[in-house]
Formats: sequence, structure tokens, C-alpha cells
Amino acid sequence: MPFCANHCLFCGFYRNRSADEALRDYATHVAQDIAMDAADAEPVHAVYFGGGTPSALAAADLHRLVSTVRDRLPLAPDCEITVEGRIAGFDDEKIDACLDAGANRISIGVQTFDTELRRRLGRRADRASAIAFLHRLRERDRAAVVCDLIFGLPGQDMESWQRDVRTCVELELDGVDLYCLALHDKSPLALSIEKGALPAAASLEQMARMYAVGLETIEDAGWRHLSQAHWAAGTRERNLYNQLVKAGSDCLAFGAGAAGMLDGHRYVLDSDLGSYQRRIGRCDKPIAVLLPPPPNHHARDVVMAGVEQGRLDLVRLDAATAPGFTDALAPLFDQWAAAGLLRRRCNTVLLTTAGWFWHGNLAGSLFAMIDAYLGGVDHASHPTLETQGTHDAR
Repeated sequence: MPFCANHCLFCGFYRNRSADEALRDYATHVAQDIAMDAADAEPVHAVYFGGGTPSALAAADLHRLVSTVRDRLPLAPDCEITVEGRIAGFDDEKIDACLDAGANRISIGVQTFDTELRRRLGRRADRASAIAFLHRLRERDRAAVVCDLIFGLPGQDMESWQRDVRTCVELELDGVDLYCLALHDKSPLALSIEKGALPAAASLEQMARMYAVGLETIEDAGWRHLSQAHWAAGTRERNLYNQLVKAGSDCLAFGAGAAGMLDGHRYVLDSDLGSYQRRIGRCDKPIAVLLPPPPNHHARDVVMAGVEQGRLDLVRLDAATAPGFTDALAPLFDQWAAAGLLRRRCNTVLLTTAGWFWHGNLAGSLFAMIDAYLGGVDHASHPTLETQGTHDAR
């Protein structure tokens, strides 16, 4: 849903300004896009309405699109259906439209509860309004309610960050996502910092401390660590979409600029609204970019899923690469253990808090080791290797 009421300073995903007529017309084309792929889809375990701002749609269009997903796609009985939204403009009528149509997870991009920081970032609601909104969502008791927080924002100190995390615990949300600030080049936030209108973002060292404090605060409250940036307060929050995508599962893409993946092939749909809608009108799947799988993509999926969950299964990694691969990695694992990034337990590598923070770097290094060891050949899909058939069906 590539529409937003305004461009928040930190965001690198802004595409189009919201306009009621354009949104209605766009929703009609997205519904057609979904219907075109319905016949070929296998059981769907997670659906994610992201953006942009899906809650910018009118209540009737939100109901129509969630209903289209439920009516046209073969959803698994426990399918997770998430609608992402902002506090501003996500009124009771829209919330109920999502829930009545079958959405069972609502993800709210709070980013911070600090009123001053919110105003700097282009967020309209103050702390009290944000808390009241989440209270109303939670009191409905009809879907998992989760929120996103960002650490490392310009002007955000440790006290403000801890208060944000504690607020999520006190609100008794079902889940929370703690994201490290990504400062996109030429984004409004980067340009504001460059001009001196805002203080500098936190350093990597400061961000690492904030991540550790956030993790400790949440886990002290008894929440479960689902993946690198995601925590659950109870059994209602599963965060299936993010976990499946990071594990390399097939992902069908719908909507202008949406990205998907099929059998390791990544693709992106036409991001130009006019072109996207014209092609949908011709019943032409509007693919703009199609990329072949990277070398050894099955093994990379095993690595990415493992480091995301903080537990890398070395037996499974050997099966996805070649016998002896994880033995060859022993010196690297020893170095990372000495640096406080992980610990070994039998055939499993367990990440520490520092390892969680640097998980992307660890995964990138392991990707390089896989390619060096296997010579760029995807052994997991080679028909003559014994490892064929060892991978879970996606």
C-alpha cells in the first residue's frame, strides 16, 4: 500500500501521498492482482498488508482487500493476517473493518512514545494519544496487537528509550519489535542531520547498548524472544510473516512496488502506479524486476533463519552445504565466541546479546564462507548430491 499522509523523516519507503480517489481505484486493482494469482497459490501461512500505510485506505477498501485475501487465496487454518497501520487516521471504523474481514494481527508503527521525538519525526499523535489508541485496540481482544519501536533516533537518550520499552510492557501488548535506526542516504532525516536541524543519530556503540537494555527490559518482564528484533508477551503473537520471509519461504507479492520470492527467485512489481494499474487491467502480472537465486541460496536460507532466531543448527547447515563445512568453520566460531558474540552447545551455535545485534554481519560472513567453500555452486539443488531432498518444503 504505497501511500502515506506525509513523509516521516526516518522512512525510506515513502512513495505517494494519500488521496481518497486514487486509493479507491488502487484498491480495486490490488484486489484483481490477488485474484489473478489465486488459482496457482499453495497454502498460505501468513499475509502481511504493509506499505506505505495500509490504514490510509478507507474502511470499505480495507474490508474489501482483507476479504479478497480470505475468499480467493487458500489460507492455512492458522494463517496470520497482519494489517500495518499508523495511529493518525486509523479510526474505529477502519479497525473494525479489518477485524470483521478476518485480520488477526495489527501492527502499529509507534517508533517512539516520546512526544517531542514524535513531532520531530513527522508523527502527529502525542504520547497520551498513542497510549490511548493502543489501549482501544487491546481492549477489543480480537487480534494480536504489536508495535514497532526504533532505537538510535536523533536526540533519543537511554532514559527515553527505556521508558518506551517499559510502556509496551505496561500496555500488555501481545508483541513488540525493536528496530535499529537505518539512516537512509538522502532521506529527510539524513538531510536534516546534515543541515544541523537535528542532532546526530546514535553511534553504533550507543545503539548496541540500547538494544541490550531493551532486550533485558523485555525479557525481565517474561516476554519470549521470537527473532532478532521481535518479542512476544504470550502465545497470541507469532510473527510468522517475518520469520518465514527470513527463512527463504516463497512469498507472493501484490501491489505497486511489492517484492516477492518464488523458489529463490526474487521479483519486484512495477512501482509506477499508472503502469501497475494499466498492466493489471490487461491481466498482466506487472513484474518489473526478476533476479535469479544467489549462489547456494538454500544454504543461505538456513544461515539467515538460524541467526534470526539466535540458534544456528550446524547439522542442518552441513546438510545444506557439504560434509565437513561446519568443522571448517570452527576457527571462525572460536573467534566469535572469544569476542562475546556466541557460544557453542553440542551441534548448535547460540547468539549472545551482542551476537543478536550484529546478526546481519555474522550472516554476511557466513554467506562468504559458504561461497568460498562450495565454489559458487548451489549444492543443495544439485541432482547428484546426497543432500538433495533434505530441505523442508517451503
